[in-house]
Amino acid sequence: MKAKSSAHYQREFRKRLRDSGLVKKEVWIRPENAKLLAQVEKQLREPVETFDLATIGGKMMIESANTWTTESLFDALQGASLFRENKASLALIDGVEPALHITMHEYGDLPVFVTVAGDQIIAESVLWSADDVIDQAGLNDAVLRTHKYFPLSTISLDTLAHGKDYYHMFGALSSTSDLANVVFEIEVLASNVIQATEAYADFLKTPNEAQA
Repeated sequence: MKAKSSAHYQREFRKRLRDSGLVKKEVWIRPENAKLLAQVEKQLREPVETFDLATIGGKMMIESANTWTTESLFDALQGASLFRENKASLALIDGVEPALHITMHEYGDLPVFVTVAGDQIIAESVLWSADDVIDQAGLNDAVLRTHKYFPLSTISLDTLAHGKDYYHMFGALSSTSDLANVVFEIEVLASNVIQATEAYADFLKTPNEAQA
């Protein structure tokens, strides 16, 4: 049987919503209110007498109070064993969009960058430059077929400010996540970067070739 595409399931999902008597409405909101809208939308799918917007608003205020910022995450991470035991070091890069620069000493001083952006905490690390790839089409195909074997991490191809393309590995989790989960995400990402470099080594130039 031929596998169905995600578009098929999207159509079926929308059909079930229409069949249940729901209608689609477009709204314009501030980006920081996206989570609140999602909660309200779920409630508004129920009969009017069953939902309580005040309860939702109170719940969202509690969650907001427990939401990380890059600065508050920097302060909290300094007390985590990963940094207290000098397995990694931590620095705050200040600016319009502050970021955390983490050096993973147990992984050859691998740099990992962490930022809090709205509802998400993003942890990422550079894999390699596109210029260091022998067969980019072959690598892209291999990544699409196998990156699911690296838990909690995804690979992307991004253009940096100076115009060069680089492969990145990143992971994302909620900005309300427990500190232990944030640390776990960072450690898993570092491990996955090393494993990915080994897994895709046949597509990469040797150090001598890269320097030529």
